[in-house]
Amino acid sequence: MAASIKELFDLTNRVAIVTGGSRGLGQEMAEGLAEAGAALMLCARREQWLTPALDAMRRAGFRAEGMLCDVANPEDVQATVDKTMATYGRVDILINNAGISWGARPEEMALEHWRKVLETNLTGAFLFAQATGREMLKRETGCIINVSSVAGLRASVPGPHYAGYAASKAGLMGLTRELAATWGPRGIRVNAIAPGFFHSRLADPVIEQIEPLIRMRNPIPRVGAVGELKGVAVFLASDASNYITGQTIIVDGGGTVV
Repeated sequence: MAASIKELFDLTNRVAIVTGGSRGLGQEMAEGLAEAGAALMLCARREQWLTPALDAMRRAGFRAEGMLCDVANPEDVQATVDKTMATYGRVDILINNAGISWGARPEEMALEHWRKVLETNLTGAFLFAQATGREMLKRETGCIINVSSVAGLRASVPGPHYAGYAASKAGLMGLTRELAATWGPRGIRVNAIAPGFFHSRLADPVIEQIEPLIRMRNPIPRVGAVGELKGVAVFLASDASNYITGQTIIVDGGGTVV
């Protein structure tokens, strides 16, 4: 008999690392995994972000630990995975959500800013996938979710300009496909989520410029609402998506179809 819907979405006894998990969309996705039963390891760059997020998770009754981590630093990444293994004994789910941006016209962008964006958004995701993948391969099971963006699919902001961000998010989709093809035979699924515009510290300056256009042309004519990424993250992390790998799920109110 096939598993029930409740069983398919149940993450009890699973452990998830969520980078950039202390604020915004990362915190929302982490909360969704915890509500489905997963234990968490939240990663953040700053103590003033991490501690309140952990406190909120624990007040809600979730099992959550945290780690200060610069995802572009291999030593920080390995230390986070090591702490997860020491605390929980396993890692089942990785959400690569940490990301930054830098607004500048391409002809004016300093190379150091380009490199910083790529190192955080793309190299950082690779480093975490590599470190967690080594642990997942030992048990031949696991799930990695890379948080990309519709910016990796189409240019949607007339200005300011985000060449590094767009390139990194397009790269994440390619990385997702490659890891899925490589690790699929060993039991690891790798997918991506490409959000459209959701309110966050990173997106709000752009939303100020583009929201009128979203309201005019999106099939669902609004910016994404709080909670609308939770379900996608839980779906991709759970057995409900066991036969899905290498895919990018776009969550943008239909903005990329018109």
